[in-house]
Amino acid sequence: MNHNRVLVPAALMLLAVGCERSADRIAGTSFKVSAAATAGKGTIGINVALRAAPTAVQLAELGTYGNVQGRLQQINALFMRASESQLPAIQALPYVLAANPDAKREGPPLDGVAVTNFANGFSTWDLDAINVMSAPLTAARAVPFDGSGVYVGVLDTGLLDSWRLYFPQERIAAQFAKSFGGGGAGGTNVSEQPNKWEHDQSSHGTHVTSTILGYQLGVNRINGVAPRATVIPVKVLNQNGSGWSSAIAQGIVYIADLKAGPLAGHPVVINMSLGGSVLDAVEKAAVDYAVGKGVIIVAAAGNAGNAGMHFPGAYAPVISAAASGWINEWQPGADGNPVNWWLVDNVPEPTSASDFYIAGFSSRQKAGQDLDVAAPGSWVVGPFQLNSAAGRPTYFFLGGTSMASPHVAGIVALMAQKDPALTASQAETILESTAIPLPAGCRSVRPVPGVAAQNICWGDDASGHGLATADAALAATP
Repeated sequence: MNHNRVLVPAALMLLAVGCERSADRIAGTSFKVSAAATAGKGTIGINVALRAAPTAVQLAELGTYGNVQGRLQQINALFMRASESQLPAIQALPYVLAANPDAKREGPPLDGVAVTNFANGFSTWDLDAINVMSAPLTAARAVPFDGSGVYVGVLDTGLLDSWRLYFPQERIAAQFAKSFGGGGAGGTNVSEQPNKWEHDQSSHGTHVTSTILGYQLGVNRINGVAPRATVIPVKVLNQNGSGWSSAIAQGIVYIADLKAGPLAGHPVVINMSLGGSVLDAVEKAAVDYAVGKGVIIVAAAGNAGNAGMHFPGAYAPVISAAASGWINEWQPGADGNPVNWWLVDNVPEPTSASDFYIAGFSSRQKAGQDLDVAAPGSWVVGPFQLNSAAGRPTYFFLGGTSMASPHVAGIVALMAQKDPALTASQAETILESTAIPLPAGCRSVRPVPGVAAQNICWGDDASGHGLATADAALAATP
């Protein structure tokens, strides 16, 4: 499916070049998913949510249906390897709450950054759009909060080997970073993979992190939504940008246990720029567990357009983000240059719904799904290396709800800095009540220079409660 997303290299300083290749082949894989592992032959991974902690007798009975390969005791969950034909029998056991095939999910270092954060970095269009920054080519933040003291678990592909070229080491909690791999159709046991979190090959997690923290762009510094927050990289997607809900559940529980343990005195947010078309039972239990521990979870709505939202973003306790864009992208600004718009052009204040649109690829809400807010997810610049090894830094425009989600997670980090006792339900209510409505409509938008403007339309099922803005959300946060 063509989701109308593009990945374009952004040259250093103020130059951007035209569309080069489709993001569907690179970052877009985070939403190219199948509903579950349905091989039909041999063994598959099966995730089992139990009604209570299993007894020895129950474990022995489960062992007659397949191999119990792992447990998440905190949420009474098991990971099994069994024949697909055994799934109905496992689901019918009285002590099994739910069981399903493991659901698929898509989504030597150098020290190149001498500062501890990018709170004094330049603005870009997307930060201006959500009112974190007040003017282009300045470090003037429009809000008095910067994420200090807040931890953001980025469950994604991990970071590139060269992440120190882009981020201050002080902003990455390497002591808590993890990698969980395995799971899937073959029933491979989920396991920890030491240090793999900083050897990513896809760049997706690095780009997502750059929205939250900001990034080094040559000699310049680009601001982030929450530039003094601390990111915990948790690799739950493989080197191709895809993965399984069993690994994602492990990552969610891991962050929740950090919140209950060494990070008990800090607000903790999770960003998941990933998803699949079904809600996995164990992943659901992990979300409930984390929210119960005080973690606030934000996730991408999905890039499936009219096919509907992806999970876990569509699950009600998760704050979901649709992808919006700005109608003046690729337009010549005051200097007459149409290619530097993302850095030097000003998004007008006060924020007007007429200046924004909902991207055609952004998932629409269907029955049983919960879409909360929208945020910039079209033409977002960040670090992205086609060659993952340390070397010359490169930057690309990416489009997708993967890019919208960290904007919202960053806003939540600012809200949690202001109110460290903020709960997930409170954060969602505030974001929804202060969002700028983007009702059904159409906008004329130019995709790239030299290409005629396109008419982009959406319905009321596409934008949730509207465009999230940091200033309004913070004003409503106690």
